[in-house]
Amino acid sequence: MRRILAAGSVILGVTSPLALADEAPKRGGILTYVIPADAPPSFDGHREGTFATIHAMAPFYSVLMRANPDNPGDTTEFVCDVCSAIPEPTDGGRTYAFPIRGDVRFHDGSPLTAYDVAASWNEIVFPPDGVISAQRGYYAGIVDKIEASDKKTVVFRLKFATAAFLPALANPYTFIYEKAILDDPDRGPHWYEKNVMGSGPFRFKDYQAGQSISGERNPDYFRPGLPYLDGFVGIYADKQATRVAAIKGDRAAIEFRGFPPATRDELVAALGDQLTVQESDWNCGALITPNHRRKPFDDARVRRALSLAIDRWGTAPALAKITIEKTVGGVGFPGSPLAATKEELQQLAGYGPDIDKSRAEARRLLQEAGAEGLSFELLNRNVDQPYKFNATWVIDEWSKIGVKVSQKVLATGPYTEAIRHGDFAAAVDGDCQTVVNPLLDGTKYLPHSVSPFNFGNYDDPEEIAIYDRMLHETDFAKQRALMREFEKRVLDTEAHEIFLLWRYRIVPYRAYVKGWKISPSHYVNQDLATIWLDR
Repeated sequence: MRRILAAGSVILGVTSPLALADEAPKRGGILTYVIPADAPPSFDGHREGTFATIHAMAPFYSVLMRANPDNPGDTTEFVCDVCSAIPEPTDGGRTYAFPIRGDVRFHDGSPLTAYDVAASWNEIVFPPDGVISAQRGYYAGIVDKIEASDKKTVVFRLKFATAAFLPALANPYTFIYEKAILDDPDRGPHWYEKNVMGSGPFRFKDYQAGQSISGERNPDYFRPGLPYLDGFVGIYADKQATRVAAIKGDRAAIEFRGFPPATRDELVAALGDQLTVQESDWNCGALITPNHRRKPFDDARVRRALSLAIDRWGTAPALAKITIEKTVGGVGFPGSPLAATKEELQQLAGYGPDIDKSRAEARRLLQEAGAEGLSFELLNRNVDQPYKFNATWVIDEWSKIGVKVSQKVLATGPYTEAIRHGDFAAAVDGDCQTVVNPLLDGTKYLPHSVSPFNFGNYDDPEEIAIYDRMLHETDFAKQRALMREFEKRVLDTEAHEIFLLWRYRIVPYRAYVKGWKISPSHYVNQDLATIWLDR
């Protein structure tokens, strides 16, 4: 294990004593859990950025390194997965040589070597033409070259030294794929969109489209004694009522993403000591993405007006009672060293203490831009929490400045394709990250030319320049000042994105589920290897 003080590495976690009891794990059993989506867009962790993929696929794959599964809430703790040690950098902090374990095998029996690790990471950071890498934006500006010097060593060469790099390697989407498959002209990178071949604690068993995914214990898993489970079944259920009923009726034991407070209270009242609850601040923000290629959203005045109309301070307490959202904030994860204070936030459009004044300015901007009486369609995802709640909220807020909005709600797959292809005027979007690392988490707000995970369809060289200076800066005070400058441009001056609220994660589950610990991310610690059933 290595402890790294990463930029913004903060954890605020509350865990039930039941979950921390020092008990001897029991072997066997099938874990059944619910996945709050209708289906994953694809199986490819490199291509996708949704929990619908990670909650289904993480058990099948290994990664280079990861957050410590015994303490995933501490974002300064990292451990090796297929590496055997986390190296100290050389060359002035620009070169990391990772030794790779020699006892890891893919599920087809092939040995996993440094060549597979390098091939996988090259596809992530430098994807070939026609291949989507949703994670590329986190690394492309930092990493210069990735190579396997031999079958036991992978070398990352950086363009410059930065503290943001090493925590970024713990990204749980960075599945290690088999180089032979990636290089095969009949299979290649796209093969992983519909097929599974990993080296994780579970082997693929079955997939029923839109219904379930299942896996069985990998008897050749390289970590002795793991996994404890015989297997798992993940059931897709996009309706919250269905998921709650499944846990109440013990048809499922857990939903890893999180429920709103009222649902927690409902389950506690119904199940009592048959339930365990873990809670944590959540490195996951909600936002509205305007499509800059659609008029009038090519005009910053219109985008800024939409942000000014939203009463974040006044509405957040009420939303926190019924949704998985809670905290008013900006680009930086609340509580992290780079996050804005309340006073700093109040200097941004839409965060002022006087909502009447803000809405008057919003109406003025719309009139000035010739957009009075604006009406448009808001693209939304067919997920109750928080997407549908957010749409209802902002549509009501915008009506107060004379803007009329309808919704177009799509299932996860079609929604993802629509937002990727710019087939929308504005969209309910998410900024959900893995380990807390505000410098790289900010890549969500960079233009699509830098970050494929940004769907605003704009270019902004000045914004990129600010971010680049911040990423290179090693003096914390200067780094923080640059974050305020970056945040001002993204959320105020240009209003490229309209940030709403940060989430709060609440996971109530059957008390017989042991060995899992919550983190500020619903992507982290999802390989199920340490989970066991006390029954």
